[in-house]
Amino acid sequence: MPLQIIRNDITKMSVDAIVNAANTSLLGGGGVDGCIHRAAGPELLAECSTLHGCETGSAKITKGYRLPCKYVIHAVGPRWRDGKHREQEFLESCYRTSLNLAKENGCQSVAFPLISSGIYGYPKDQALKVAVDTISTFLLENEMMVYIVIFDRKAYQISGKLFADIAAYIDDRYVEEHTDSRVEQRRRLKALSEESCFEAEPVSLPSEAIFKSFSSQSLEEALGQIDESFSEMLLRKIDESGMTDAQCYKKANIDRKLFSKIRSDKFYKPSKPTALAFAIALELPLAQMQEMLGKAGFTLSHSSKFDIIVEYFVERGNYNVYEINEALFAFDQSLIGA
Repeated sequence: MPLQIIRNDITKMSVDAIVNAANTSLLGGGGVDGCIHRAAGPELLAECSTLHGCETGSAKITKGYRLPCKYVIHAVGPRWRDGKHREQEFLESCYRTSLNLAKENGCQSVAFPLISSGIYGYPKDQALKVAVDTISTFLLENEMMVYIVIFDRKAYQISGKLFADIAAYIDDRYVEEHTDSRVEQRRRLKALSEESCFEAEPVSLPSEAIFKSFSSQSLEEALGQIDESFSEMLLRKIDESGMTDAQCYKKANIDRKLFSKIRSDKFYKPSKPTALAFAIALELPLAQMQEMLGKAGFTLSHSSKFDIIVEYFVERGNYNVYEINEALFAFDQSLIGA
């Protein structure tokens, strides 16, 4: 998927560029900034000293030196005051400028930390929303693999109310699905014992005529009766929606190459996260979403927290795959997409 939220050490990321949450001097500091400078070696500081600093909301690029990446993009995020001093504007500018620098330098992959969410005090849930919204807007018009790299749980946070609402929604459904009281267990055991006391009813077998009708069909005729495939349903739904192919796979957070495979092979069997991504991009109601998943051999179930979280957003009419992925990540679930 073009945008992923992952747990990792950004200095270990094998991408074309990593983004450093720098200060205006560009001469190193604490947190992510200090870690990147230590991992890159003194050559990074030497080059940074020639750049004469950087303004808040902007970014500058250097070589990666001893890091596994080609470039380091030094982005200067805003310090949080009260949200009324252009903090969001500056933070959005950090991401846009960094992405454009990566594009100008031929980067196909870039990794970001959550800029300004550490010692600069930007509320983590708001910092995450700015990052996801700005990056996803860029990806609608550009082809690039972008990672938001979270070092540990403390560095990541969705809205407290959203987390609580989803947790309660999961409890209402997941616990209900998995709870089996002792009374219910006894009832089932009694029913099973009663069934075993009765002689089984004879099972009627298909008639010879039915077998003959099957055998009289050619293999070609039988295959011609196969139901609409996932790929066929997907392409039909895209046409019905009025979206272009590119609009659909970008909205689904799916790579163009994967979409091409699905389009060219009508029997292509996608993974469940991929199938769900397209159903969400098409904004299908739950019944149609289940139908599309069924074409790929999957279903939504209350025995899966992943499925329940997706259902939570769909029932509320929120089909933003990036926001759904934020919640899935917060609950330690796999993400939607390829």
